[in-house]
Amino acid sequence: MSIRRIGVLTSGGDAPGMNPCVRAIVRTALYHGIECYGIRRGYNGLISGDVLRLDEKNISHIINRGGTILYTARSDEFLSPKGQEKAASTCKFLGLDGIIAIGGDGTFRGAEALSQYGVNVICIPATIDNDICCTNYSIGFDTAANTAIDCIDKLRDTMQSHERCSVVEVMGRNAGYLAMYVGLAVGATAVLVPEKNIDFEKDVIEKIRQARLNGFTHYMIVVAEGAGSAADIAEKIKSALDLDPRVTVLGHIQRGGSPTGRDRVNATKMGYLAVEMLLSEKSNRIVCTQNGRFTDVDIREGLSMKRNIQAIEVDVLAAMTGI
Repeated sequence: MSIRRIGVLTSGGDAPGMNPCVRAIVRTALYHGIECYGIRRGYNGLISGDVLRLDEKNISHIINRGGTILYTARSDEFLSPKGQEKAASTCKFLGLDGIIAIGGDGTFRGAEALSQYGVNVICIPATIDNDICCTNYSIGFDTAANTAIDCIDKLRDTMQSHERCSVVEVMGRNAGYLAMYVGLAVGATAVLVPEKNIDFEKDVIEKIRQARLNGFTHYMIVVAEGAGSAADIAEKIKSALDLDPRVTVLGHIQRGGSPTGRDRVNATKMGYLAVEMLLSEKSNRIVCTQNGRFTDVDIREGLSMKRNIQAIEVDVLAAMTGI
């Protein structure tokens, strides 16, 4: 399979590190004499042919920028077989020998659908939720976690000054990995995640009580958005303990900002490997990390994998919170 021209797109929620990944793909392609085209606005752009040629100039100085220069969007049209066929036709019309798709689970399902029409695809995991089951690492998680930690550290200063309870909602609609990581890093009083059923009295109220008995007068509750509304949780705390918690929803601030060194370097390695895989005649694969090593898995295999929070994470959280 001769690779002369490839396309790269970013899809779904943006994640810090997408730009360094695009940069690495372009530079690796140019190193091998391959033309590289950016597809703007994800699968919407692939359907409509919204592309631009990428070279050294338009990827210059993007390694430190958050977001994605290619923009991102969700595409209802692409969910249909007709839309997928149109996208595949665009690839054929433009002479694209492969597509590198950067994003999360939905992006990978879209790439898998494209592969059914004969398009060679390579996927790169980029989501702040870190919920791609086939990989230990996802681009954007490290930056998002550090952003949330920094915000909560600042918030703790004023909560301590006023001796208050704070309920902080972080992103994670279906996955609590970000909330657990951040909760451990900031020494939260309690952490709520969608994967774990909680006894509110035991896991939240009693931990606040125990913290007070241990001499603390401020309390930090971290909740993943999928585990419940921070406002509702604050109301429950107020009702049970006659406290007046302050609610903070970090929201999309977690998606932005300059990517950390870890996100930049890993995104660069993954982008490089994606191009090398196409040159090696590999297709329909996900670039991933497993046990500290970069590797790849078949898209269908990767999408079929299930991931659960490890027992050790739950045990550490139980030991570290509430004190």
